[in-house]
Amino acid sequence: MPHYGLLRDYRFEDLNTEDDIRGAAIYGRNDEKLGKIDDVIFDHSTGSIKYVVVDAGGWFSTKKFLVPAHRLHSSAEHDGDFMVNVDKQQIESFPPYNESDLYSEDRWRDYENKFDRSWHAGPVQHRKGSDRDITPTPDEMPAQSGSIGSQLTASERAEVNSRIIPAAGDAVEVQTGATGIGPRWSTFEDRLRQRRKEVTRACTTCSVGPSQDRSAEGLSQERKVS
Repeated sequence: MPHYGLLRDYRFEDLNTEDDIRGAAIYGRNDEKLGKIDDVIFDHSTGSIKYVVVDAGGWFSTKKFLVPAHRLHSSAEHDGDFMVNVDKQQIESFPPYNESDLYSEDRWRDYENKFDRSWHAGPVQHRKGSDRDITPTPDEMPAQSGSIGSQLTASERAEVNSRIIPAAGDAVEVQTGATGIGPRWSTFEDRLRQRRKEVTRACTTCSVGPSQDRSAEGLSQERKVS
């Protein structure tokens, strides 16, 4: 099982503030603001972001909730921010997020199972064989004048369709990697992957680099993630 951790207050010295996704707003259905990204949960072995931790502010009783990275999209209405196809009612049905669950493999596995079920139990539609929200392909969009599908060129249709992978039978599987959600996200995640050994050096659960890189002095001075 991959070992996940939080980035916490670690800062990339060579990353511009506007490229750090922490602080970016998250919008839901009908352009409803759901909160801001407070932290990220990432795989220590790859640096890939698994979830964003969203601080909901005052409207949500447990204050913070998670959004899987592959469900995010760049916001068309708010430059540099993100959107997800959920609303506040569905978020309130999510199992409570407790940071301490990350430190227990059993508790975290149980949480993820409950969390995944809560997504599929909501009013979000999914393609058969996929765990991602439906995004119509250009060919599925209405062809009437002025529609999005009718305005796409053949090359643009090919680019969008490349994100959909045909599966066996009549099932359609949509890629679950966090791709195509904007340059701000890409820049931040690429930097995290490049620096993952430095970022995770304080982790006592896993080892992502040579043992000599994990000196006692380094552990005490660079305890920046769990």
